[in-house]
Amino acid sequence: MDAAFGYSFPAIRGIQARREYYISMCPLRLIPRIFLFDEEVLPPDQRAQRVLNRARVPEIARYMMRNRDSYAFSALTASVDAEVRFDPMGEYGDAFKIGVLHIPMDARFIINDGQHRRAAIEMALRESPELGDETIAVVFFLDLGLSRCQQMFADLNRHAIRPSTSLGLLYDHRDQMALVAKQVAFQAEAFRDLVEFEKTSLALRSRKLFTLSAIYAATKALVAGRDGMTADDAIAVAVQYWNEVAAHFPEWQMVRDGATTAGNVRGEFIHTHGITLQAIGRAGNSLLSRVPKSWRERLSNLEALDWRRSNSQVWEGRAMIGGRVSKSAQNVILTANLIKGALHLPLSPEEQSAESAFQRSSSSPAREAAP
Repeated sequence: MDAAFGYSFPAIRGIQARREYYISMCPLRLIPRIFLFDEEVLPPDQRAQRVLNRARVPEIARYMMRNRDSYAFSALTASVDAEVRFDPMGEYGDAFKIGVLHIPMDARFIINDGQHRRAAIEMALRESPELGDETIAVVFFLDLGLSRCQQMFADLNRHAIRPSTSLGLLYDHRDQMALVAKQVAFQAEAFRDLVEFEKTSLALRSRKLFTLSAIYAATKALVAGRDGMTADDAIAVAVQYWNEVAAHFPEWQMVRDGATTAGNVRGEFIHTHGITLQAIGRAGNSLLSRVPKSWRERLSNLEALDWRRSNSQVWEGRAMIGGRVSKSAQNVILTANLIKGALHLPLSPEEQSAESAFQRSSSSPAREAAP
C-alpha cells in the first residue's frame, strides 16, 4: 500500500466477458480495512449482496483458528468503483499480463462473493493479529454500477452447488465421527459393496442400499454418550453391531449376492432407509449399555417386526408420513421406540413423551408399541 496515493497490489491481468479484471494476493490485515460491509440498512433492491448472516461468522472464524496449519479459503471477489491503473512489467507476452494494480485510497470496494469470509477474517484477527501477514486471493472487477454488481452476485451463485453430505463426509479428515463412519462403511461386512459414498440419496436404479451419510448418522447414534471411547473403539463396536444386525436382514446379503436388486429391497422394505438405520443405531445404544453380554441374542427379536413398507399399520406415523419415508428427528425417535419395544428395552423420558403423544393421536390399536 502506498500511503500517499493509494493501494498497490501485485496482480495478473485477465480478460473476461471482454473486460479486464485482476487477480492479486491481499494481506489479511487489509481485508477488514478496505472491504467494508455497511449495506444492511438498505432495502434488498438497493444492495449488491445478501444481508450478512452473523451466525455463520464465528463458525468460519473458529475453523480458521483451529486449523492454523491447514485452513483454506477460496478467493474473494470484489468490484472496484474507481479509476484504477495497471502497470505491466513489460510490453509483450506474459510480462504484459503481470504487473502492479494501483487503486486510489478513496476507491469503494463491493464484495460480490465472500462477505462471510471477510467478516470471519476480521474476527480471527482480533484474537490472533499475527494472521495479518498471511494472504488471501482477491479477484478485482471494475465496478460498472449497482445493476452490474447485482448481476455478478446472481451469476456467481447461479451454478454454486454444495457437495452432497456423503461426499463431504468422505473427504472430511477433521470430523472424528466422519472418520469412524468411513471405517465402519469400509470394514463392516454388513455394508460391503452396498454403500454410496458420493450421493446423499439413492437413485431408483442404484445398486447400493445405503449412503455414507446414513451410516454416519446411524453410527453416531449408536456410540453417542460413550465418554472416553476412542475412535478405534467406536469403529470396533460399530462393526460388530452392524454385522450382527445384518444377520437378521437376509435381503442385504441377497443384494450383495445378486439374488435381488437394491431397488427392489429399498422399495419393499423399510430397514435400509436412513431413518430406520439411525433408529436401529439409537436402539443399539441402549441395548449395548443395558445388556452388554447378551445384546447379540436380543437382536434376534428384530426378525419379529414386519419391515415391509406396505405395512402402514406399523410404519405410518413412525418411519412414514402419508406413505412416504420421513427423516424428521421425531420420526427417528418414534421408529426407535418400536424397535426398542421389540428388543424389550425401556424408553427414555424423551422417548416416552413422544410415544404418548403418538398414541394419543392414533386410534389404531395395531400401532401399539412395546413399553
